[in-house]
Amino acid sequence: MQLSLLAAFSELAVPTVAAQSSAVHDFDAFLGKWQVRHRRLKQRLAGNSEWEEFDGTSHWQSILGGIANFNESVVQRSGATYRSLGLRAFDEKTNVWTDWSLSGRDPTKISVDGVGRFANGVGTFFADDTFEGKPIRVRGTFTLLTPRSMEWAQAFSPDGERTWETNYVMQHTRIDG
Repeated sequence: MQLSLLAAFSELAVPTVAAQSSAVHDFDAFLGKWQVRHRRLKQRLAGNSEWEEFDGTSHWQSILGGIANFNESVVQRSGATYRSLGLRAFDEKTNVWTDWSLSGRDPTKISVDGVGRFANGVGTFFADDTFEGKPIRVRGTFTLLTPRSMEWAQAFSPDGERTWETNYVMQHTRIDG
């Protein structure tokens, strides 16, 4: 799946994403330790507008000489502690980032890869996945709001990108220097 998504994204003319080249340092401002406020729709793709909120932390680090980075996250939700790992890598040949995640609740299953680029300070990533047995398009965005704050948001499209439902937002506040 990764190669077909990478090839499709590299050839896609998406003005908001491909208008500006990506660079190996796109995520450098995200490196460090963050306090995170999570907002997640209680029911996805169900016309629901009720959100649950919970707190966590995330520590972002550069690896492989800067061409990749990962973040380890810890959240407190519903009286339990959950851990996850995000991993991103930059391919200089295609000028595209790939983004994966791994949940501590299912540590042998890596998420479907999202591929994307940064343009005008926003990293936009797309993936094809399924939700409740139906195909969906997933969009993830990384936005550096200030040197001390950033946001990640996830949206699902069940109808070929005609409509999008934002279902998860993570507001990050820097807690290190």
